[in-house]
Amino acid sequence: MVSERYSRQILFAEIGPTGQERLLNARVLIVGCGALGAAHAEMLSRAGVGHLRIVDRDFVEFTNLQRQTLFKESDAAERMPKAIAARERIAEINSDVSVDAVVADVNRSNVEQLLDEIDLVIDGTDNFQVRYLLNDACIKHRRTWIYGAAVSSYGTTMTIIPGETPCLRCIFEDMPDAGSSPTCDTAGVIMPVIASISSVQVSEAIKLIVGNRGSLHGSLMQIDVWENDWRKIKLRKPNPECPACGLYRFDFLDAEAQEFSAVLCGRNAVQIAPPAPTTIDLKTFVDRVGHLSEVKQNDYLVRFTIDGNEVTVFRDGRAIIKGTDDVSVARSLYARYVGV
Repeated sequence: MVSERYSRQILFAEIGPTGQERLLNARVLIVGCGALGAAHAEMLSRAGVGHLRIVDRDFVEFTNLQRQTLFKESDAAERMPKAIAARERIAEINSDVSVDAVVADVNRSNVEQLLDEIDLVIDGTDNFQVRYLLNDACIKHRRTWIYGAAVSSYGTTMTIIPGETPCLRCIFEDMPDAGSSPTCDTAGVIMPVIASISSVQVSEAIKLIVGNRGSLHGSLMQIDVWENDWRKIKLRKPNPECPACGLYRFDFLDAEAQEFSAVLCGRNAVQIAPPAPTTIDLKTFVDRVGHLSEVKQNDYLVRFTIDGNEVTVFRDGRAIIKGTDDVSVARSLYARYVGV
């Protein structure tokens, strides 16, 4: 059955039976399951990567469906967490793939644990703060990771092998200033660039898993599918003065505290996270807030409306307050109704 399912992939000489066996035994972490992450997850599961750990903090919305290929309308209607919806869809695509779905915000308290027993990390995030944190963790634990980003019709990707290639901070030492870069919510995004960047990232992942490092593109690759522009900026050696891979100073991983709140760009929403790891009993929580309007729940979250704001509370204590971009308003609602 295995040889039949993957027969066309096994016929590809660079993979063959040995490469396919390595894929079946591989363990890959996908950080973020939006547009890029969903595309990664689908391609890797169809290729037969044996274990995927998919981490995402958010739930499916109707605006996602234009480009986030794993999800369907019922996921958006039910506000299913993306990691859970991805796991359920992958079970329909390839039931032999084991999926560890983690509904969580990636931060300094959990990023190193997420790397446990993982061979390779592939970036599907939508913000630089998590990417720099991921860069620190992967350098520290010597995990190869594949950076990728896409917005509008433009995308970029780079494969980072600790000790061999430059890391993210070698190329971009500091995070972009807030508001200085376009986002999907300000510039939009089209599906072809998602497919293009994800295809490059997943191809690199497969090359690494099967042991064909000589075929890695070895560059900072930039693609604009609207302008038909493909560029490869050749990478030099790692920068010995790089704060992360040169000096082993993990500024993002070792930060004293993470942001307790974050405005979700373009969504008129704020995410609030508890200052320490916690777990909420959702059934008990529903009993507390059941008198509020429009209380709905599934196995992973509770949603209710208060003062014109939609509040979604996750099992890990996070909440997304939609209807405001005022952090103080969001914190007040969080303290009043969640209080952890």
